Amino acid sequence: MDTTKMKKLPPKPINNRTRTIHWLIGIVTVCLIIWSAVGIDFGGIKSSAAQITGAIISGIFHPDWSYVWNGSGEDLISQLWETICIAFLGTFISAIISLPFAFWAANTKHKKWYLSRSGKIVLAIIRSFPEIVLALMFIKAVGPGSAAGVFALGFHSVGMLAMLFSEAIESLDTDANEAIASVGGSKWNTVTFATLPNLMPALISNTLYRFDVSVRSASILGLVGAGGIGYPLIIALQYREWNRVGIILLGIIVMVIVIDWISGVIRKRLV
Repeated sequence: MDTTKMKKLPPKPINNRTRTIHWLIGIVTVCLIIWSAVGIDFGGIKSSAAQITGAIISGIFHPDWSYVWNGSGEDLISQLWETICIAFLGTFISAIISLPFAFWAANTKHKKWYLSRSGKIVLAIIRSFPEIVLALMFIKAVGPGSAAGVFALGFHSVGMLAMLFSEAIESLDTDANEAIASVGGSKWNTVTFATLPNLMPALISNTLYRFDVSVRSASILGLVGAGGIGYPLIIALQYREWNRVGIILLGIIVMVIVIDWISGVIRKRLV
């Protein structure tokens, strides 16, 4: 075919309204960036910054290997294990509690819009509480330690997991549900034999993802006394024991990498 004889397509008309909207979005974004930068109170770099930075780097590259395991229960492995347990229990509790919230917030064709909207508002309120604030509140309620960390992670994770679960419910194929309902199955039969089996891969995948996030959060909650590796880390930072800080950071990095790899392998098998 002779391409020279082909008719040229007319140029695509320019939508001035779309172009104006794009320009406005760009201008607003630039203004927000400038406003944020101006609002930061930067007092300059301290004279001791280079010395402290060098000490931190030296501690990271010369970690205190004697702290890895000494059988006292206060060593690195024991604290990392406590951190993993806090994250696991908090995620497990939140995964169970999140299911009814997810069905409440899911926007399906069989539900009135204001019911799902009210559920989404409740989940947004739950997510608005930072984990550190929740940890401080539960420390006042149950005392310092790992229990406060479990409750803080469990409460905060409900908002995120329920939102992810509700999105999975909204995108669920309803053919199996309609088939069970057409042969006289009850709503309980539909949920038990159609909805939950189809949802299970998404539920497990989202729970594993949340567990990854909870492991990192559990490492931070110890800074306020909610158990885990965060407490010895803040003590080492306060006393400037950079070798101890280095081995703790190295342990956290290894723990996060291993958990990411394991959860990634499990998620690939589910998809």
